[in-house]
Amino acid sequence: MTVYAIIGGTGLTQLQGLTITAALNIDTPFGAPSAPVLRGEYAGREVLFLARHGHPHRIPPHQVNYRANLWALKEAGAQAIVAVNAVGGIHMAMGTGHFCVPHQIIDYTSGREHTYFAGELEHVTHIDFSHPYDEALRSKLCQALAAERCEFSSHGVYGATQGPRLETVAEIARMERDGCDIVGMTGMPEAVLARELTLPYACLSLVVNPAAGKSNELITMAQIEQALVEGMDKVKAVLARVLSA
Repeated sequence: MTVYAIIGGTGLTQLQGLTITAALNIDTPFGAPSAPVLRGEYAGREVLFLARHGHPHRIPPHQVNYRANLWALKEAGAQAIVAVNAVGGIHMAMGTGHFCVPHQIIDYTSGREHTYFAGELEHVTHIDFSHPYDEALRSKLCQALAAERCEFSSHGVYGATQGPRLETVAEIARMERDGCDIVGMTGMPEAVLARELTLPYACLSLVVNPAAGKSNELITMAQIEQALVEGMDKVKAVLARVLSA
């Protein structure tokens, strides 16, 4: 039976309902992960959980040690990863509270440690990243969203930005021209590192605000936090369905 790991983003620093059997402090060649890897039982099966931003939420997107996080999950026994991400909506369909299971990603980040294939290498390694998300895992997420009667899009392009600031109106306009449907700050290099470790990886994105210029109002943290509160119960129900399928 597949051992799933859940990476919790903003709004999901704890997985309520997880019966914890161990908190693993794993040393990696790349430093310490954001938090201990929690092993436990959720929805009747073994699962691993890692808070991407630490617990409490304290590590900004550009300072997350993505390499340590993914390495630690694999060391703990993860065989597939579901990443939960809070995002902004660019496409008109991506309103607040909408879910997206992206099928593609564009990387606008810079300066992040984005690969395991660096340093003193015996040979150069290139991986195929044509399709960044695992299709079987994407399908399971979509089936679970449909069963929970959530509003969702089964496809979308995730634009990964550097953060921690939000984007300008001009930047979002450019991303829209590039074909991005949603915007977030943690999609990369997490996805490519999972691929380098041969871990199936998919993303469950919750839209928590309209992107810059997509609303007449300023984006406030209060609005984002309210959307997170309202959306996290649905996130947990979807995760439970994926795990129990």
